[in-house]
Amino acid sequence: MSQPPLVRGFEVVIGLETHAQLSTQSKIFSGASTRFGAAPNTQACAVDLALPGTLPVLNRGAVERAIRFGLAVGATVAPLSIFARKNYFYPDLPKGYQISQYEIPVVQGGQVDIVYTLGGQTQTKRIHLTRAHLEEDAGKSLHEDFEGPHGEKSSGIDLNRAGTPLLEIVSEPDMRSSAEAVAYARALHALVVWLGICDGNMQEGSFRCDANVSVRRPGQPFGTRREIKNLNSFRFLQQAIDYEVNWQIDQLEDGLPIQQATVLFNPDSGETRAMRTKEDAHDYRYFPDPDLPPLVIAPQWIDEVRRAMPELPGAMAERFIKTDGLPEYDAQMMTQSLATARYYEAARDACGQAKLAANWVMGEISKRLNAAGLEIEASPVGPVHLGALIRRVQDGTVSNNSARQVFDDLWSLGTGWESAGDAVPSPAAAPDAGLAAALASVDALIEAKGLKQMNDTGALEAIVDEVIAANEKSVAEYRSGKDKAFNALVGQVMKASKGKANPAQAGELLKRKLGG
Repeated sequence: MSQPPLVRGFEVVIGLETHAQLSTQSKIFSGASTRFGAAPNTQACAVDLALPGTLPVLNRGAVERAIRFGLAVGATVAPLSIFARKNYFYPDLPKGYQISQYEIPVVQGGQVDIVYTLGGQTQTKRIHLTRAHLEEDAGKSLHEDFEGPHGEKSSGIDLNRAGTPLLEIVSEPDMRSSAEAVAYARALHALVVWLGICDGNMQEGSFRCDANVSVRRPGQPFGTRREIKNLNSFRFLQQAIDYEVNWQIDQLEDGLPIQQATVLFNPDSGETRAMRTKEDAHDYRYFPDPDLPPLVIAPQWIDEVRRAMPELPGAMAERFIKTDGLPEYDAQMMTQSLATARYYEAARDACGQAKLAANWVMGEISKRLNAAGLEIEASPVGPVHLGALIRRVQDGTVSNNSARQVFDDLWSLGTGWESAGDAVPSPAAAPDAGLAAALASVDALIEAKGLKQMNDTGALEAIVDEVIAANEKSVAEYRSGKDKAFNALVGQVMKASKGKANPAQAGELLKRKLGG
């Protein structure tokens, strides 16, 4: 593997701390809802508010999700782990401390493999994990020009997020460029969504990264790091790291020291700015939470979770390579998300053509989804309808070009359409409607648009004869060894047939008649 290039003679060192909000319906230590978007302070119960006399009770579902993650990354799931109090003061932290894990986390070690492009070349790398631990989220300070009792500007506190279950995933400082950091964050995001432990919604704060960034001369000890907080998009992650790297290099080249700090990224200016001097672990005065007993995870529980887990992306990609005959790249693309894999499998089963199904998913489907800003689950064209369309290309009913016209209609009429007064099943209902209904939809579109290929050999042969007679110059050039002339003749046949001739069949007839 190629080494990442130095930046102005410096090596970049990056480690990520990622907060994945776990997909439980209630909070980690209380029964309050975790639903997003409620009015401020309507989903904070007495435990979340830290009212006197309340006690935390651990959410079993949060622990199960942590186990699932640990198994997926090949980590050690601790048979016994400890919850600690992390002491610091924020207005949106009612207790004055956060319940987290410190010395003995629930998940220890593990690794995530990444694939990314560097200098036009595909690179692979293994990123090692330090730990993943359970903790509660804090509330949120709102600075939205609240008006105080005397007309002064004020701030508000929303404690709906207080107590929301988080799995904080901490990497080793293994990354050496923003490209590697983004590839790792994407891989981690895909994995937690695949496992069903996090919805991955970055706009809602369900998945956010803190980037620890430092620079050093090659071969020197690690430099002083600065932590960029709460990056909630992959684009911002890359921009923030790139800016921070250059800022630190500027400081060092000017003979100025780097002070360990927590910094924020401003997406409008593209700059980072220091928020506070960075604390060390001892500043938080960690100690075991006396209200929570040690978390004991029996081997039988781990085995139960393992048996219930979905097939992991790497194993599924290997299966697609072995049983479907997909190239490695295609298999990786089909396992970018569980939804993509399921879509591909349904389309493959409907058409019986694994490679063609993958090509369409990577091609037309991905292009249209990206343009529309949709996830594959929301595709107007369902996988069975796509499989039905591929079948009609394979059996010669339509050409590839005509198939794209049919696909256009399936996409734009995704909620259903009518032809000659007859209702046709909706493409969006394809997974449930079945292959027969999907084929009926596709066939009706082909007929309605007059796109059916000419498979009548006699009619096609007559057109070929006419084209040969009308293009003596091209015929002579082909017979003298000019291959381009043959393509021109095929084009004339397609034109004469109004695009309905099968190009392969037309080419075979031309070669036979021209003695090729």
